[in-house]
Amino acid sequence: MGEFVRLEIADGIGTIRLERPPMNALNTQVQEELREAALAAAGDDAVRAVVVWGGEKVFAAGADITEFTTVSYQHMVGRAAALSGAFDAVARIPKPVVAAVTGFALGGGCELALACDWRVVADDAKLGQPEIRLGIIPGAGGTQRLARLIGPARAKDLIFSGRMVEAEEALRIGLADRVVPADRVYATAVELVKPYTTGPALALRAAKQAVDAGLSMDLAAGLALESHLFAGLFATDDRVEGTTAFVEKRKPKFTGR
Repeated sequence: MGEFVRLEIADGIGTIRLERPPMNALNTQVQEELREAALAAAGDDAVRAVVVWGGEKVFAAGADITEFTTVSYQHMVGRAAALSGAFDAVARIPKPVVAAVTGFALGGGCELALACDWRVVADDAKLGQPEIRLGIIPGAGGTQRLARLIGPARAKDLIFSGRMVEAEEALRIGLADRVVPADRVYATAVELVKPYTTGPALALRAAKQAVDAGLSMDLAAGLALESHLFAGLFATDDRVEGTTAFVEKRKPKFTGR
């Protein structure tokens, strides 16, 4: 698909593969290719779940800082929204998405992992938001998604200090969902999302939308959204199949329609 980011599809799983050696630095080109891959995964019915994978050695060690040394405020005013939008494209994939994190996930790399539904992390991986050490703050969702995931106090600790978090602490504070040996990260990520490749795609889409959108609403609005999405699923073939299979005491065969 792109020079540094490609979408590989096998057995219902789309792998968004970053490959910009040595550290998968997320320069402007990588960001745009990431957006394209996310949109392709979202729109392809053959993709029922997604793994974001940086390879066996590193997930992504952050933005390409060489691009920051001479950039002006005027330029970044226009560029910042596009940067955030590339990660939003991953967050908005209406399918289960897991980050397979090896090596470093720092700065933009951590923000990319935060844009996924889950994070499978290598036992020797390191995650963090070190932007403060450059005199800036996270600019692609780090201050928002991290606080929602692990709570504001812990998020402030990581963002204010810029320190790196090892896998054990990441698991303890909720930044990681599973910690496994490095050579098992990708396989474990695939195992995590594999069941969803034969699940009710429209119901999974609705569930993700309800949870994610509900986080930015008050309870009454969130409940109204949930009710709307719940009712809409009664127009799907999978609802008919799921309820019928339950009554007939058999395993449902969902088609994603």
